[in-house]
Amino acid sequence: MDSSIRSAPVRVLFCLGTRPEMIKVAPLVIRLRELGGVAILVNTGQHADLLTPLFELFQVKADYDLVAMSPGQGLNTLVARIVERLDPVLEKEGPDYVIVQGDTASALGGALAAFNRKIPVGHVEAGLRSGNPLSPFPEEMNRRLVTQMAVLHFAATEYNRASLLKEGIRAETIHVTGNSVVDALQRTLKTTTAGAEIARLRAQVAGRKLVLLTTHRRENFGDAMRTHLRSLRAFAEARPELCIVFPVHPNPNVKEAAEQELAGCDQIMLTAPMGYADFVHLLADAWLIVSDSGGIQEEAASLGKPILVLRENTERPEGVHVGVARLVGEDPGQLKQLLAAAVADEDWFEVAAKAEKVYGDGLTADRISQILMDRHQKCGGLASE
Repeated sequence: MDSSIRSAPVRVLFCLGTRPEMIKVAPLVIRLRELGGVAILVNTGQHADLLTPLFELFQVKADYDLVAMSPGQGLNTLVARIVERLDPVLEKEGPDYVIVQGDTASALGGALAAFNRKIPVGHVEAGLRSGNPLSPFPEEMNRRLVTQMAVLHFAATEYNRASLLKEGIRAETIHVTGNSVVDALQRTLKTTTAGAEIARLRAQVAGRKLVLLTTHRRENFGDAMRTHLRSLRAFAEARPELCIVFPVHPNPNVKEAAEQELAGCDQIMLTAPMGYADFVHLLADAWLIVSDSGGIQEEAASLGKPILVLRENTERPEGVHVGVARLVGEDPGQLKQLLAAAVADEDWFEVAAKAEKVYGDGLTADRISQILMDRHQKCGGLASE
């Protein structure tokens, strides 16, 4: 191979479109650039308003905005737009690798567009599996499909690696790196202070134990979400020593349920979506977390905070295994029982605080960047070594 190709800096295109993706990709972009690589950031535009403050927080900006979202569009339209609008960017930039994160439409569309141009795909957070192709929907199938197109699989844990090996993925293509959400969490807590919104909430909490609630997943829309919210309201009303803070996701399905089921309860504080820095400071304040978010399961474990997971299953069972997380499941009465048990079970909080930090050590971005740079020097970014 021409030595000039090997000596050129690695060119990596990162495709993302949602807030969780940006949180986990930003440390990779920052570290790759620090090491001399070229990072090209493409925003598909799924969470347009939510990404702007993250660009400011991490001091990175999108090189391209695909503006792929339109009101009321379906999943097929979204993925098709991402592929169509990303394709000319790939042609223009000619990246050595395309990196996608997780299991979103951006990840699926980005991987497919790169695969069709024979550009090697790296998958960050590879190997997550719930065991049910339809739950979470469509994320479980998205990540399975991305696996089939990727040539580099950056698995957060040994459990994720084992899942990939079970599916026949070659061992030499799998790298256990930890999860970059821990990098972002540690960086943010270290470099920021809580803002005025958190100061106001802390004053309202006034010495009570804070239960932090988030819910937004598609499979919980409708009756399941409303049942959870009613259980949480009854829980808060029965215990004056507690209060619930709920940053409400902007999706209309979530906003309407929150307003109808929780309005008028003095012990429940509904807020607008928070900036990431404020949110992680709130996470650090929490006594208990209740959430259906995958990323928050990782953050809770990293902070040693017990979490009730509002899902039937989880592709992050490591948190359950070390005693931080407990699954709520589908039984409408299960959340009530688990909330009551949390109040009585002081041991759980001690176990969670001391649990092994299974999702990473804050060095994930460095590991992934080094792998990309070393592989580029070895084979010039070709799909096969």
